[in-house]
Amino acid sequence: MKFTAEQIAELIKGEIIGNSKSEVDILCKIEEGKQGGITFLAQEKYLSYLHDTKASIVIISKKLLPETKVNTTLIVVDDAYSSFNTLLQYYAQFRNKKTGIEEPNFISKSSKLGDNLYIGSFVYIDENVIIGSNTSVYPNSYIGANVHIGKNVIIEPNVVINTDCIIGNNCIIHSGTVIGSDGFGFAPTANGFEKIPQLGNVILEDNVEIGSNCTIDRATMGSTIIRKGTKLDNLIQIAHNVEMGENNVIAAQTGIAGSTKIGNWNMIGGQVGIVGHLKIGNQNQIQAKSGINKDIKDNEQHYGAPSMDAMLFRKNYVHFKNLSEIVKRLDELEKIISTNTI
Repeated sequence: MKFTAEQIAELIKGEIIGNSKSEVDILCKIEEGKQGGITFLAQEKYLSYLHDTKASIVIISKKLLPETKVNTTLIVVDDAYSSFNTLLQYYAQFRNKKTGIEEPNFISKSSKLGDNLYIGSFVYIDENVIIGSNTSVYPNSYIGANVHIGKNVIIEPNVVINTDCIIGNNCIIHSGTVIGSDGFGFAPTANGFEKIPQLGNVILEDNVEIGSNCTIDRATMGSTIIRKGTKLDNLIQIAHNVEMGENNVIAAQTGIAGSTKIGNWNMIGGQVGIVGHLKIGNQNQIQAKSGINKDIKDNEQHYGAPSMDAMLFRKNYVHFKNLSEIVKRLDELEKIISTNTI
């Protein structure tokens, strides 16, 4: 789709300098600008690209407005980064947007489907499923029996949502993710480990986004819960009966063991491991590769495996880097003391 500078300026409430009829149909970086492209300039370090860019339209922060004329059309706003994000969100509504029901597929007659849906080819929708309006289920996805999916949800290709799970409104689930797989529950017996049936479900509240190739296990009993606004990166494992609060962000390759409870507004880095049955409070920062094996209160920063206060970890790491030199000095002191004693 093509948009004019006039249409874009109206959307982001900007002022046009240049050709208001200039048209764009692609997004680009300012240093890689091309004819028909739109980009933005929000930082002074990229200002040198403004005179050379081939982009047809540049959204620019008012404080960076050049004194000399440029060859491209400018849309002047208070904050170019924020305005460009507004444009991206608007553009995303039209990108690959589909409606209708493709063939072949299987949709149980007992399921209830809302209006303006997209159901892609080879989708399987089991018994008693409810799907809200304006939701998209892309090809090769499986929706298990009794699953409830809200409005304005995007389910990318090759997603599995197993029996009894609940997905809120405005959620995004990326390709390869499995929601509602069995929790890792086994009881030791004389003959080996006996499987404990996993009879609960998974609940994603509104505005949750799950990255690609994540696994969120159903609860043994009750629910594994991810509350509204939380965002998960790719390749994350959430175990059975975990309860995660609102507006958390978790980076890739993190694993959270069973029955751990996490509060709100936490930032968890990549490759973090969190053991089971812990309580983690609110507004904490956990650095990448940390191993969490004890409860965390509120407003703390943790680093290391096992983790400790991040500032203390950094201080200790300085000594660790010098450990071989410290050992050498101790050996020399021991020789001196030994000689003097003799």
